[in-house]
Amino acid sequence: MRKKSEPTNNPRPGFVLEVDRQTPPILFHHGEGFRLEKLPIGRSRVIYPAEPLRGLDDPDEAIREALLNPIDEDPLPSLLHPGMKLTIAFDDLSLPLPPMQRPDVRQRIIEAVLDLAAEAGVDDVHLIAALALHRRMTEPELRHAVGDRVYEAFAPHGLLYNHDAEDPDGMVILGHTDKGEAVQMSRRAAESDLVVYVNINLVSMDGGWKSTATGLSGYQGVKAHHNVHTMRHSTSFMDQDNSELHRSNWRQGDIIKHHGPRIFQIESTLNTNTFGHDGPMAMLQKREWEWSMVDRASFATMQAGLKRMSPRARRMAFHSWRAPYDITSVQAGEVEAVHRKTTEMVYKQHLVPVEGQTDVVTMGLPYLTPYNVNSIMNPILVMVQGLGYFFNLYRGRPVVREGGVLIMSHPTPWEFHPVHHPSYIDFFEQVLADTTDPVEIEERYEKQFAEDEWYRHLYRTSYAYHGVHPFYMWYWGSHAMQHLGQVIVVGGEERAVRRLGFKPASTLSDALEMATDVVGSKPSITHLHNPPILMADVSAGSA
Repeated sequence: MRKKSEPTNNPRPGFVLEVDRQTPPILFHHGEGFRLEKLPIGRSRVIYPAEPLRGLDDPDEAIREALLNPIDEDPLPSLLHPGMKLTIAFDDLSLPLPPMQRPDVRQRIIEAVLDLAAEAGVDDVHLIAALALHRRMTEPELRHAVGDRVYEAFAPHGLLYNHDAEDPDGMVILGHTDKGEAVQMSRRAAESDLVVYVNINLVSMDGGWKSTATGLSGYQGVKAHHNVHTMRHSTSFMDQDNSELHRSNWRQGDIIKHHGPRIFQIESTLNTNTFGHDGPMAMLQKREWEWSMVDRASFATMQAGLKRMSPRARRMAFHSWRAPYDITSVQAGEVEAVHRKTTEMVYKQHLVPVEGQTDVVTMGLPYLTPYNVNSIMNPILVMVQGLGYFFNLYRGRPVVREGGVLIMSHPTPWEFHPVHHPSYIDFFEQVLADTTDPVEIEERYEKQFAEDEWYRHLYRTSYAYHGVHPFYMWYWGSHAMQHLGQVIVVGGEERAVRRLGFKPASTLSDALEMATDVVGSKPSITHLHNPPILMADVSAGSA
């Protein structure tokens, strides 16, 4: 059993600030822009993330050590031999967010695995972007993930490619769980002697059996847990012990262990150095009262520049950002044992103790979700960012009490990427025009979209998300919809906000006044100062 490398420094932990008269305006992300907002004194608090953990001193050596001394598994070289069929699967472009500066950790790990495979004389190797029902990755996106050397060696020969969940000859059913859940997998992976899965854990929801059971699956396997019942019984997707999503994935994992290929799992964790310690956006991961004169000047200059730019130019500028993350851990071996170590490291970076729930939670939504990388954050993705992801960044209990109000800030334009999100357009304009109820949507419309031949064609041959994908995004927010008394969007396009079933507000002050109709006068307010990512560890008690 190897010892996992640990950072040695002690960055400042996350904390909860009680807003008083000396508290400066608080930064809210607002799509491809920002707002500075004053929160009510005496009844507001702000949850700040921990500072980034220190990265590993030598990531390449840590990767090699993980491969040679895995957890509860034989060393990788002993599993490699001539004549074998090896498949390396890796997380797609939905992670990390924003994309990381080169070299991507996937490149580092894949190169190390390929070096060992070459030494062992393995020549039947495929590399698969495990995108499940996500859109296909483009050549530049694949190059960024795996590096030019790997891309040039494999892609021209058809050995590096995107997973195709709708290939009728390329998918197999491995079996069914005791709950009747289908376990579906890429035929190439299923028939391999070994599958090496290369994972990035940006949040605690990712990794473990979710990697292969979802990433290499198709509609038959994914719908087992991407449904309204499962989502509503996952009281936090980030809290694995209370997530029906994870329980389903782990049941599918048992079938893979007994009826599928041998899995060698490699998981890595990144710190939260999203915007850098210096540079044009460094102030975004600082606490407002610690902004220097340079920070304030940089922010003012950035705000002025953004106002002069067109929406398209702003979008291109933000999507070109590459985060200077550091790798904080690498572990390899048996799936569940590896994931326990990974989760410990993620929690070490993200958890912030928070006492009690609040009447109102506020959040500023940035320009990016896992599903609009190099694309447009359409209204459905605004919903899933706020209600599916930020709302669920907790352990124990939600930050906001049952029946409380969620206020999120985002421009929410009625705008869609026609190539990436064709089924989203029809979902938004047809399905949501009829009903916003997740159960009714699932019963009446899902099968039609999931089996539509045109959507299938676009998913397989273009760069479109699967026809069923907007349904899954809607279900992703269904736990929050059931929990909350009202959702208010500040600064959003009114028509789009109302189509989502939410209330529009021009200003934060207006939104807080509207919230009193639901939660009473002078409500307690909590702001999630996110990103960089945090996870609220909410205890019982009053805010």
